[in-house]
Amino acid sequence: MLLATTDNIGRDFEVLGLVQGGTVQSVNALKDIGSGLRNLVGGEMKKYTEMQDNARNIATERMVNAAKQLGADGVIGIRYGSSSITQGASEIMAYGTAVRFK
Repeated sequence: MLLATTDNIGRDFEVLGLVQGGTVQSVNALKDIGSGLRNLVGGEMKKYTEMQDNARNIATERMVNAAKQLGADGVIGIRYGSSSITQGASEIMAYGTAVRFK
């Protein structure tokens, strides 16, 4: 399946509709405390980075599954969004336009 952030992919296609996938992820309390200490001294919060990477992968997979259910060959115009749910937890959304190649 083609995944693209652009709308122009150099092929003719039929638009099937909006597809999306999302997840809410958190780190465990002990890792959250460690990240809080990291916040005081600066530097990358690796556990949060891992959590966000994992969440993007899950959201993308769910978006792709929604596109497959529509019989899509690809998803174009992909965008990601995130929001904080609580301290240490965030929502990641992936969305785009499902297309079928002509």
